[in-house]
Amino acid sequence: MTLSLQAPRALDDLLNYRLLRLFALGGAPVIRLLEGRYGIARREWRLLALLAAHGEMSPSQLATLAHLDRPRTSRALTVLVAKRLVGRQVAAADARRARVSLTDAGRALHDEIFPQVAAINQQLMSVLDDPTAQALDAALTALTEHAQRLNEVTVRDVRADRRSGGSRRLRRGDDMESP
Repeated sequence: MTLSLQAPRALDDLLNYRLLRLFALGGAPVIRLLEGRYGIARREWRLLALLAAHGEMSPSQLATLAHLDRPRTSRALTVLVAKRLVGRQVAAADARRARVSLTDAGRALHDEIFPQVAAINQQLMSVLDDPTAQALDAALTALTEHAQRLNEVTVRDVRADRRSGGSRRLRRGDDMESP
C-alpha cells in the first residue's frame, strides 16, 4: 500500500505541509516561553543557540547555519546586540567584515533557556517509543541529506519574483490565453 506521503493527493498529504504544521504546533510552547518569559523571538533564540553551539563566526556563516537570509539575520543580530546578548566585532582592516559571538549575558540566557526548550522537546517526543524515535531520527537525517542534494542540482537561474506577485512564467504569460 502506498502511503499518502509518497503519492500526495491533497495538501495534508504533502510532507512539507505536515512538517510545517508540526513545527507550528510543536513550537508554540517554545514561542510562548521565549516571548512571554524572556522577551526574545524564535529567530533570535535560533541565532543565540547556534552561536552557543558553534562559537564566534561571521554574520553570513550564521545566516547559512540558521537557514535565514542575510537581511533577516542582520536585523535579528541588531536586536540581539541592542539587548547586549551578542557582541559584534568589526575587523580593523575592513569595516565590512565582522564577527559575532555571545556575550556573557547571552551565554547565561542560553544556558537558562536551553534546558526548558529541551524539556518541551522531550514532552513532544514522549508519545514515541525508542524504536520509533530512532526511526524518525534516521528518516529526518535521510530526508535532510536528500533535500540538500536536490537543492544542489535544482536549476539555479530560475527564481520567483515575489515583488511582482508570481513566477516569471506567469509574468511572461506563457500559460495565459490571448484575448
